[in-house]
Amino acid sequence: MAGRLALSWVNKHQALVPDGDGGYEWIERDDPRVTEVRLLQQTGHMGEVSGTAEDNLLIQGDSYDALQALSRTPEYAKRYRGKVKLVYIDPPFNTGQAFEHYDDALEHSVWLGMMRERLLLIRDLLASDGSVWVHLDDAEMAYCRVLMDEIFGRGNFLASVVWKRRNDPRNSAVHMSADHDYILVFAKRLEDLVIKQLPRTEAMDKAYVNPDNDPRGPWRRTDVSARNYYSKGMYPVTTPSGRVISGPMKGRYWSISKEKLDELDADGRIYWGAKGDSLPYLKRYLSEVQGGRVPSSVWHPEEVGFVRNGKEEVRRLVGNVFATPKPETMIQRIIQMTTEPGDIVLDCFAGSGTTAAVAHKMGRKWVGVELSPENVENFTRARLEKVVAGKDPGGITEQIAWSGGGGFQELRVGSSLYERVGHRVVLADWAKGDDFDQAVAAQLGFVHQPEGPFVGVKGRVRLAVVDGIADEVVVASIVSYLNEDERVTVVAKGAAPGTEQALRDLSKGSRLLKAPRDLIRRGKVVR
Repeated sequence: MAGRLALSWVNKHQALVPDGDGGYEWIERDDPRVTEVRLLQQTGHMGEVSGTAEDNLLIQGDSYDALQALSRTPEYAKRYRGKVKLVYIDPPFNTGQAFEHYDDALEHSVWLGMMRERLLLIRDLLASDGSVWVHLDDAEMAYCRVLMDEIFGRGNFLASVVWKRRNDPRNSAVHMSADHDYILVFAKRLEDLVIKQLPRTEAMDKAYVNPDNDPRGPWRRTDVSARNYYSKGMYPVTTPSGRVISGPMKGRYWSISKEKLDELDADGRIYWGAKGDSLPYLKRYLSEVQGGRVPSSVWHPEEVGFVRNGKEEVRRLVGNVFATPKPETMIQRIIQMTTEPGDIVLDCFAGSGTTAAVAHKMGRKWVGVELSPENVENFTRARLEKVVAGKDPGGITEQIAWSGGGGFQELRVGSSLYERVGHRVVLADWAKGDDFDQAVAAQLGFVHQPEGPFVGVKGRVRLAVVDGIADEVVVASIVSYLNEDERVTVVAKGAAPGTEQALRDLSKGSRLLKAPRDLIRRGKVVR
């Protein structure tokens, strides 16, 4: 759009994919590695599961591939596309440091490209009343804000939350101790988003007192003057002691009329000070306070936890882990503000599994994605297994009386359906039998549903996959199983001359595709 502000970086027009060696590479957007929908393969489960997309999901693999599968595989897209209520992610901060369990030193443009690809998919997965919370520090926060403006729209920006993660500045800091992080918050549609109030705190209630033994109970005083001009707010008042006050003070006005002030005073709702000679104040009674408190954009560690709390919670369960796992109380606040029990919470940089653990304890459905198989094995799964088994005594467990239950599926992002041989793209060696059937169904958006010669369905169109060469005899046999109002898409690794025309003659509207060529034609998934 002309005149629109946009963030620019090297290779922005290209896509970014893992290079297989722990890094990333820039490739053209019509490359099959960008358009491919990989399979999510079940590798295990814990607790009570149904074996369907309705379960909680712990996915090991690259977050782009996992999000792509959730968004475009029909079985998962029905459950997740446009249905996720909350996304909280704590991606690599790109601080230029190297940590034991992950690389946090991506080149700047690579970091931006990596984030953009994932945020675009997150946008598709979010419900219209959903929100995404991106946890960062100063290294990339400002750039990510502009990037998210582009993806979600500036009008859907909610806030930059500041989390003061420590109260003890680091004396080792060269110039200034960085003691806070940011959480960028965007809505899918701000007009649909509901942010719930937080529970009142004991400190808030202690601010209400009753020095005059008012029968209505504790109260706190509120000023009845205002800075803005009010035509009925210019009058003198006489205090109970007889003192005459010409007005609030220079440049201010009473915020209520004299008639309203007299009415409130007669009802005992005006406080004039211990001696009856102060400015009038309106009493706000604790018994009349409704709901909770409006969330603030500044979060203090005394309320949501210190950075050390997150470390301690994980260490007690699975041993030493990442440098900065987040405290459960902080994730609890985010989930509490944005979701209801049963809503879907997603974290595609799962790490030690804090988001999933808190969501599970709070009765939300969750999806966690973690790239490193070692992290999943040693930390993420181990922690979540203890949550399910009721053997996690830390975090918010005691506060909400969590005692275990539920379960989750463990999935792995499958290998690519394609391999490169020089400048050619060929099918991978594993593309055989049922695995090949499922992969083809995923690429073409068919629900995998084996029945007779068919392996998938999409409306009135059936999918048949031939693990070899299709000819006139093969397609005639396939067509014979169709109902009168159905058509078929046949995918084969090769086809004898005349087969495509024979299929069209037998079933008008049916089509023959060759794998892999027609699955990745022009870099777009055939729909």
